[in-house]
Amino acid sequence: MSLLRRRFLHLAGGLAALSITSHFAKAEAFPRTIHIVVAFPPGGVGDISARLIAQPLQQRLGQSVIVDNRPGAGGNVGTETVAEARPDGGTLILAATNNAINATLYKSLPFDFIRDIAMVAGIMQGPLLMVTNPAFAAKNVAELISYAKANSGKIDMASAGNGATSHLAGELFMMMAGVSMVHVPYRGGAAARADVMAGRAQLMFDPVVDSIGFIRAGRLRALAVTSAQTLPALPGIPPLASVVPGYEVTSWYGLGAPKATPAGTIAALNRAVNASLAEPAIADRIRALGAEPMVMSPSDLDAFVAADTQKWAKAVKFSGAKVD
Repeated sequence: MSLLRRRFLHLAGGLAALSITSHFAKAEAFPRTIHIVVAFPPGGVGDISARLIAQPLQQRLGQSVIVDNRPGAGGNVGTETVAEARPDGGTLILAATNNAINATLYKSLPFDFIRDIAMVAGIMQGPLLMVTNPAFAAKNVAELISYAKANSGKIDMASAGNGATSHLAGELFMMMAGVSMVHVPYRGGAAARADVMAGRAQLMFDPVVDSIGFIRAGRLRALAVTSAQTLPALPGIPPLASVVPGYEVTSWYGLGAPKATPAGTIAALNRAVNASLAEPAIADRIRALGAEPMVMSPSDLDAFVAADTQKWAKAVKFSGAKVD
């Protein structure tokens, strides 16, 4: 390739990048650095989703985008930080299912998530799997329900902790199926999963990305997926709703901003995130986690979060779980 052609291609690439930046950030003055506050420790699915979107967001907006982990109090520490932040688009929260759950789970919070956070854009959503020890008597959901009704209170249901999505997915199942199981909370999903595999607990609801390897290795048996449709990565696993009509649970992750953030700023961020999710490389990485890109407008996402909060309120009240 000639030197002249190399210079032309370099110039063309630079102009294209400039065009992308101006398209998504035109007329919007973002702070020099954008912080995505992640209310979870590094390494989990939430942290991964934030880092997955940070790089393409940085390229499109022409701003530095930093992931800032601030775990604590079930995600409430990081959320409060963003609720109180300057509403200029410079501080975002990695919003997630736990925010919808915490609205009812916690007796008193210094913020109201729906009132104080404006949803910006979705990132991804994915189901959980109902998994059991391979030696457990029930080989499908119908058998599990029959077994649970004949052996009320004798099935130990492990979870990642009191009020965790894995806990309340099980409570929602018990409420809708009319069965009783004993909830056994652990300090995290890894410990719960280990006891299910060892036979010390019989069942748990587990994120796909955490359990799929153990299912393929024969160390866990998947009875159902909590989404309305089958999962491409595990096409033989039926939706739980095929036995318990109306049951659906997905874990979701998105971005939120302080409520007073200008609509134009939120719109620019939404365009940039949605365009990033349309990139094949990004979409493929999300699907490898057992999830799907969550492309939504800010208003649709606000409505989604409100509906999810109401759904989890019913499960929390049924379970009797509370955190002060």
